[in-house]
Amino acid sequence: MADSARPLNRRTFLVTSGLATATVLPGTAHAAAQAAPGRRSRDLPADPFTLGVASGDPDPDGFVLWTRLALDPLAEDGLGGMPDRTVPVRWEVASDERFRTIVRRGTAAARPRSAHSVHVELNGLRPGREYWYRFRAGAHVSPAGRTRTAPHPATYGPALAMAFVSCSQFEHGYFTAYRRLAEENPDLVLHLGDYQYEYKKGVYTIPGGNVRDHEGPETVTLANYRLRHAQYKSDRDLQAAHEAAPWLVVFDDHEVENNWADDIPEANSDTPSYEAFRARRAAAFQAYYENMPLRRRSVPKGPDIQIYRRVQWGRLANFHMLDTRQFRDDQGCGDGYKDCPEAVDPKRSITGNAQEAWLLDGFRRSRARWDVLGQQVFFAQRDNTDGPVKKTSMDAWDGYVASRERITNGWLDAKVRNPVVLTGDVHAHWASDLKADYDDPGSRTVGAELVCTSITSTGDGADSNPADHPFLKINPHLRFYNNQRGYVLTRIGKDEMKADFKTLPTVRTPGAQISTKATFVIEDRVPGVNQTYLRPYARAKASAQPEHDLIQQTIDNETQP
Repeated sequence: MADSARPLNRRTFLVTSGLATATVLPGTAHAAAQAAPGRRSRDLPADPFTLGVASGDPDPDGFVLWTRLALDPLAEDGLGGMPDRTVPVRWEVASDERFRTIVRRGTAAARPRSAHSVHVELNGLRPGREYWYRFRAGAHVSPAGRTRTAPHPATYGPALAMAFVSCSQFEHGYFTAYRRLAEENPDLVLHLGDYQYEYKKGVYTIPGGNVRDHEGPETVTLANYRLRHAQYKSDRDLQAAHEAAPWLVVFDDHEVENNWADDIPEANSDTPSYEAFRARRAAAFQAYYENMPLRRRSVPKGPDIQIYRRVQWGRLANFHMLDTRQFRDDQGCGDGYKDCPEAVDPKRSITGNAQEAWLLDGFRRSRARWDVLGQQVFFAQRDNTDGPVKKTSMDAWDGYVASRERITNGWLDAKVRNPVVLTGDVHAHWASDLKADYDDPGSRTVGAELVCTSITSTGDGADSNPADHPFLKINPHLRFYNNQRGYVLTRIGKDEMKADFKTLPTVRTPGAQISTKATFVIEDRVPGVNQTYLRPYARAKASAQPEHDLIQQTIDNETQP
């Protein structure tokens, strides 16, 4: 197995990076830096760019550049084996990938209190252009990243190649999907949550066993979260995806804890009290900001962070990036799939009042061809019971029906031209028409939802004929299902949005090839999804799964542990 595919733990990192052969013992980089006299005591003993580089939140004249220095990413204190001092980091931006034409350069400070992370917010660049960037610390040079500015607000720009992803459980597989995504050369990547998972080794296991392990305990403290982010960021496939394009990121639940809601932890939490969970949120958000290409407006304030925001891509698209965790009411009826009267309580909200008002105002002000909601949990109704009883997920918008109706009516009242909801969370590909009334199959279609599967979470899964899934029979507005790992690659033009649902045959071994399972098109001013391609599925004899078992498997894949 190649080094890049070896399961990563602290020892293998030190060996493959060359640190194990140095005179510095693991965890003693600070002591080694202090031991050498004179100017060389300020030099770093090895390459600090072990976590890669990233860019994000593009606008017409700039973007955010990110890196974080770490000599030993798996150091237990979460500080990456770095000396306890500020390290100057030079950065440069070029108009060509060989850096022959440098357009901007400067120096940023990587400080211990921020785990030696660096955020550079740039403006004054030209709209709708590709740029390349890199960092230097002492004699060490980072990998180069490719990024771009958004088009001028008065122009459409060329068609946008946008990919969206979610749910990358490190233990459940190799991040091959990130590598294949990088090879697509997208213009923009949306990560819709569950970038990392909080569990300690052995808690969240899949059939056949996990292929690699988390380092450290369940993430509760700032040191825990910093270490976990560093373990994920050390993966070269993930680094490649960050290097390929600017990202827009939002979190879901696992960046803090499974199925949390506002100030309420999950049942049987490691941090059950109000005070303990608020402290955990503060730690999680601090580490999240330190490890993501976010603007300074998202610097957390204790247990609070501003993550919902709007990014304009010329006249072509508005991306409304939502937060469906921090302001929601608690899940109804104890969470899970339920027939729950609390789900239809008009006072309940998944966004909170302020975010809802912000979103509705954005609809009213929009002049974009496409209004895209980048968010976390299933928007369309998914009833799992064929009959008069309606059992739906209390963690999704089904648990907040009035909230969904207000948002839907908001884009209808504002005459939004093309509303499209993008979703992660459920570890499977789905496509859906959005309806004015989900209980009436003849109700008019008022939008479209595209749901991406996981990068790795729940392991390989399996191919199938989408029509065999009972959810599509119970809910005729659901148009597609696939339970393999991958991502969704879209091409957004003035006349249509095309979505390719990409899948991998396995994530248990690295290097699998990607293919397209299905393609859907959303036409301008024609709400809903239209399938234009479906990869054939050859069913093995006697392989059909009973509908009840398939429903339960789908629920388990979304809700365990």
